[in-house]
Amino acid sequence: MKLQHQHERMMQRLRQQGIQHPAVLQAMQAIPRHLFIDPAMSSFAYADNALPIGQGQTISQPYIVARMTEALLTQGIPPNVLEIGTGCGYQTAILAKLIRHIYTVERIKNLTDKARERLENLGLENISYYYGDGYLGWRDHAPYSAIIVTAAPEQVPTALLEQLEIGGCLIIPVGERGQQALLKITRSRSGYQQSLLDYVSFVPLQKGTIGRTRED
Repeated sequence: MKLQHQHERMMQRLRQQGIQHPAVLQAMQAIPRHLFIDPAMSSFAYADNALPIGQGQTISQPYIVARMTEALLTQGIPPNVLEIGTGCGYQTAILAKLIRHIYTVERIKNLTDKARERLENLGLENISYYYGDGYLGWRDHAPYSAIIVTAAPEQVPTALLEQLEIGGCLIIPVGERGQQALLKITRSRSGYQQSLLDYVSFVPLQKGTIGRTRED
């Protein structure tokens, strides 16, 4: 009951912060955030903060998850989305409530496995998982109607721009720690148009992959 009350307070806060899209709010209401973090931190699950999920990674604050998701939908709901950085799977779950199919990439093997288990337990079956280097995207299913990146490179990876379809958009934080801009990049036949959405703080987007840790 306490977590349910905290969830409702989170929803009120999201509306106060300017999140308006009904489908985004419905998805944020439907997915319990506390299921994606360590039970020892469940009392913080619905606070507007990023939280550690292990391996030096974090679950983004609820507002940023909602803000990035809403930015994807400004020109309608895309039929498919490539997500770079599965992490604990929370952003993936929100997207899966809205989008016909999600392709999600994670470079850390144990995070991939744990996220997949959580998401399957929630009955979310419209997700394809890939353990690999997010800098390279996932060429097998390109082009994508939209791409969302949940860690910050210092520059936008060329591979992600190339895997975006004409008319599609890329939502991505870019820059060094403490100086990151959340960008929306739209691809047209003549090139790419960029707009600033917000200033943010994400963990860096790293290259390569990491296998299972000993503790797993």
